[in-house]
Amino acid sequence: MGSALNRQIDTVLVKTASRCNLDCSYCYVYNLGDEGWKSQPRRMADAVMAAVIDQLGALSKSQSHPLSVVLHGGEPLLLGLGATERFISGLKSNLRADAGLHVQTNGVLLTNEFIDIFDRFDVGISISLDGPAELHDRNRLDRHGDGSHERVVAGVARLVAHSARDRLFSGLLAVVDPTSDPVEVYEFLKATGAPSFDFLYRDGNHDALPPGKSQRDSTEYGDWMVRLLDHYLADLTPPRIRVLDDLIRLILGGQGRKEGIGQDEYGILVIDTDGRITRNDTLKVAFPGADRFSFDPSIVNRDLLDQLAGAELDDYFNLHHPTSPTCEACPELTVCGGGMPAHRWSTKNGYSNPTVFCSDQLQLISAVRSRLGIAAKGIYSHEGSP
Repeated sequence: MGSALNRQIDTVLVKTASRCNLDCSYCYVYNLGDEGWKSQPRRMADAVMAAVIDQLGALSKSQSHPLSVVLHGGEPLLLGLGATERFISGLKSNLRADAGLHVQTNGVLLTNEFIDIFDRFDVGISISLDGPAELHDRNRLDRHGDGSHERVVAGVARLVAHSARDRLFSGLLAVVDPTSDPVEVYEFLKATGAPSFDFLYRDGNHDALPPGKSQRDSTEYGDWMVRLLDHYLADLTPPRIRVLDDLIRLILGGQGRKEGIGQDEYGILVIDTDGRITRNDTLKVAFPGADRFSFDPSIVNRDLLDQLAGAELDDYFNLHHPTSPTCEACPELTVCGGGMPAHRWSTKNGYSNPTVFCSDQLQLISAVRSRLGIAAKGIYSHEGSP
């Protein structure tokens, strides 16, 4: 077994299924141009799962930082009950005791039997739900073109009704539609009984603007998030909202907890259903194949630590630190962090641009500072062109 890595891996996303039972219009895996999923097995084979169990166990024990393993997809529950139980049982036995196990699901297939398995092995459950039915079903349709909202809400209700809900239910994940009403979305998600929820911007870059964003310096997403912020701060019994909580912590001098804001490194690896190791698959938003390592590593019959010991892992980590002169001179860099690398992309400058959500983020950060009564550290500059 190889030596420890120079950089710490925070999260490994394991693609237990390469297909999905939904066809979400904004999905970066299937609907933004990258077709790598077509060459992947539909489900992870037993031999690949065995290699994942062995190699991730070694990885977790080789580093000081706790490892988080997330069953992902596609839709991870397409792996089936029996294979899912065998897989997470093996992971639980081989990972270091402080490692986290989680599943990110669309909730359609979340039966009581699945929840019982996750209860037995202490697997946290996150469910994707965009809001009320009319909003959710604009984009989250199944393969027959039918809305998924009713089935997703039923899955959430099963989890909320389970005796282990407080331990298992990590929260909801919603994708922002800037044409929607953030107060309505907030109140709907809160009414489900979820302990927390998080919000993701729709994907895009400087060559292909995110849906709902009219131009690079427009603030449709920032406007939406500021309205959400004000409603959140006025709520006497709020759930947790990770992105807002992280911004508040960062502005107050603390640390964020996940990638996308702040300057801490969050090493993320992806293991595809055939065992191939890739960089964060959100990089597909930049261009097809942007998530691939050049040396085509695999978890099967190869030593993970040896494969990742080279300079290319450092290059991948360094990609998270913005190199745009606009970002480097920005007084809010320590809070914003430059955004997701995929959202900085342009054909002209590569990743050396501010995030395409720069104006939105500066507006939101300014609003948080204002509500906290903390002055900004300088004058914002939006100059710089991809």
